[in-house]
Amino acid sequence: MIIAVDGPLASGKGTIAKALAQHYGIAHLDTGSLYRATGVAVMDAGADPLDEDAAEAAARSLDLDAIDETRIRTAEAGLIASKVAAQPRVRQALLELQRAFASRPGGAVLDGRDIGTVICPDAPVKIYVTADAEIRARRRWKELEAKGQTISFEDMLAQTLERDARDTQRADSPMRPADDAVLLDTSSLSIDAAVAAAIEIVENRRPA
Repeated sequence: MIIAVDGPLASGKGTIAKALAQHYGIAHLDTGSLYRATGVAVMDAGADPLDEDAAEAAARSLDLDAIDETRIRTAEAGLIASKVAAQPRVRQALLELQRAFASRPGGAVLDGRDIGTVICPDAPVKIYVTADAEIRARRRWKELEAKGQTISFEDMLAQTLERDARDTQRADSPMRPADDAVLLDTSSLSIDAAVAAAIEIVENRRPA
């Protein structure tokens, strides 16, 4: 069983994907972490995130086991991730890695921005998680504040809107719901309610 969970920043897709993986006892991959780690690697190399040669090289040398979650979960890493993710050669470099993860025995849950449309277009279960931009920005702002990272809400909202625009308008694999995805708006849902709604979607869509 492959479950594809897509959606914009701070929509709740990661939390939902993790919960689904735990509920069904299958593996989970946050594909956004791959782009964040690639961006951080480019930054560590002192290269420009828009340098496609440097970004592709970082993507191809990525080691899943060596990803530092602390470093990739900053606002800066998120912005750099959206820049490298817009580059076709970077996306191609990470494509096989993601598909190999999805094809593991027993299935997997993958969350990102193009899982249902590009990475796993034949996934039997596709969920597109969304929420109002201001609500998403406030979620992310509170998360960063809790980690001691200082950023104003206004800046966080601006970054959220900038990220949305870059993700939806990029030429290669733009973020959009798959035609057969079920939309899940978490704007007014608690975490428990959102997870329960996602499980119901999976139960209605999963193969018999």
